[in-house]
Amino acid sequence: DLHLSLRRQRQMCIRDSCNTAQCLAERLENHPKVSWIAYPGLKSYPYRDVLTKQMSGPGGLIALEIKGGLAAGRVFMNSLNLVTRAVSLGDAETLVQHPASMTHATYSAEERKKHGISDSLIRISVGLETLEDIEFDLLQALDNV
Repeated sequence: DLHLSLRRQRQMCIRDSCNTAQCLAERLENHPKVSWIAYPGLKSYPYRDVLTKQMSGPGGLIALEIKGGLAAGRVFMNSLNLVTRAVSLGDAETLVQHPASMTHATYSAEERKKHGISDSLIRISVGLETLEDIEFDLLQALDNV
């Protein structure tokens, strides 16, 4: 049945995205230019117990802060080649946003801080590209920071 086949394919894609996000988060967690990372699948995630109670998996969204503030965030974003800049996250392709220079650029630094949005916050929505391709692009962008 076509409907079941499409549903299985979608479930496999979601699982692939979660697996890739998990690997990326683990590799980025100790990167020297990453000051903070949040991903429910990491052992260091403070609310990991919620994941096991409420979710079937950790998902494909990663939040991290890179060292160097607003300027570093801009350099990182401008250095990406494969990963696509987007104001809305969640697609088949890997998307990234830097709220301080994009969605919340009109807010003052004080307003952003009040809402938990640092100048160096990066949000990544992991897509279906290969782990190696996404990782290469993220790491080379971090190297440019």
